[in-house]
Parts: sequence; structure tokens; C-alpha cells
Amino acid sequence: MDQAQILRVVLALLFILVLLLALAWAARRGGWARHSNKATNLRVLGSHSLGTRCSLTVVQIDGARLLLGVTPQQITLLHTSSALPDTPAEHSDFAESLSKTLSRS
Repeated sequence: MDQAQILRVVLALLFILVLLLALAWAARRGGWARHSNKATNLRVLGSHSLGTRCSLTVVQIDGARLLLGVTPQQITLLHTSSALPDTPAEHSDFAESLSKTLSRS
């Protein structure tokens, strides 16, 4: 093989690689390759920032509510409780609910 043929093969391979990456990007942006949460019953109920990159987050999974402390290094389980039935209070401001809970303890 001479240099022109090698160059042509390398350019063809690069073109195919770029084309695959572009298609993967388009599939992800277009919603064709989205991950589904149908397998787990996970809902993020709310989050409250405690400062730079630190927060408290309440999630509901399979009938239990978890209070999580989230930092850049780790996620810590702070409290677990059974899920309450849907009430109008559930849809209120998370910061208000959190401050009421913290003032009780």
C-alpha cells in the first residue's frame, strides 16, 4: 500500500468514527436514548441548598421517604420515614416543610 491508500483508509475510519459520535449525540439530544425510571419507583420530592454544592434532598422510593445529605464527595442517609398519603401539604414549598420539621426537633 502506498501513502495515498493508507491516508484514504485512515480518513474513512475517522469519518465513520465522527459519524457514529454525531449519531449518538443526536440520539441523546433527541430523546431516543433516554433512560427510563419505570423499573424503580423513585421520585425526588424536594431539595434545599445548604451552601456551595451541599444540599438536603427528600426522595420517595417504594413507599419510604429518605432524607439525604448531598455533598460533592458523598451522599449520606440522614433519616428514613414511611411515605405519607398524598395531601395538599405535600405540594407546598419544600423549604417551609423542612423548617417546620427541623423546628420540632
